[in-house]
Amino acid sequence: MHHRLFGACAVALVALLPMVTAQYECNRTYLSEFADSYVASHETGQLYNLDNIADNFTYVENNKTREITSGIFLNALKIAHRHTIIDTIDCASFTELIITHNVSGQPAPYVIGTQIRHSPGDLSCYLIDLTVSTTGSWLFNSTRTLELASKESWTLIDEAKRDSRETLKQAADAYLDMWSNKSAIDAVPWGTPCVRLEGSVYTGTGSPTDSCKVGIPTNNNQAPNSHRRYVIDTTYGSISVLCIFEHLANAPDSHEFRLENGKVRYIHTITLANSGSFGRELLPPEPEPEPEAPVPVARFGVRGGASRRIGGLVES
Repeated sequence: MHHRLFGACAVALVALLPMVTAQYECNRTYLSEFADSYVASHETGQLYNLDNIADNFTYVENNKTREITSGIFLNALKIAHRHTIIDTIDCASFTELIITHNVSGQPAPYVIGTQIRHSPGDLSCYLIDLTVSTTGSWLFNSTRTLELASKESWTLIDEAKRDSRETLKQAADAYLDMWSNKSAIDAVPWGTPCVRLEGSVYTGTGSPTDSCKVGIPTNNNQAPNSHRRYVIDTTYGSISVLCIFEHLANAPDSHEFRLENGKVRYIHTITLANSGSFGRELLPPEPEPEPEAPVPVARFGVRGGASRRIGGLVES
């Protein structure tokens, strides 16, 4: 049966996440290939690529549980930018997608951050958890986001220079604690240069003195950023955190950080909140997304155990 993550109010999303008691490592190649299949589903607007789906599979879009066939997959999208990290300890992946048009060439502006989680052992997928932003989201302009993200370098880090999982998590938590804890500001390992891509607004200019401290909260007595879910990939110095920005009317949020030599180098944010006029003078107009055409509803097919394929096709 499906586990419900949100009812009338937010409940602990972390209840769906496994408790890791040992440093068992999941197969990186398999997790990466499943992420490839997930991206292919966006590109085709079909779900037949997704197999080995757990019986208790849950689909979450913008912190709400829903049927996967009623979500963002209804539209076949042209992926302009893709970035994926793999967490072999927690058997998970995170993928950032930037989209400006659908496959027909019509405007379809989206920026999507997705965590996918698998069960250790059979590696069946039990959770796909997306933050999907579009026109009207915080500082949103996918064309500008694409331009800026394409200039960054998120390359593999030499093994001898990699930070630990604990270092990455402590850095991310300290940053997200700033809204509710003033002392957290000094706990963030700020790097120089460091740039934050907040929606489509950049804190950097390419200068060696670029700083991610630009625009950090000055009110440190706000509601916390809660229900954090993590994907950590030490090989890329990266950590993804999906959470709820309680101080922004419980807005769904995605923050991804990259650390180099123990210091924050890049931050990407996706937040589903209305930014009003804040930062709008920096943004060119964004075309409205095309209405999504109705498609036949795909159904689950299940036969024997946890292994199944989404879209009515059963894996033999």
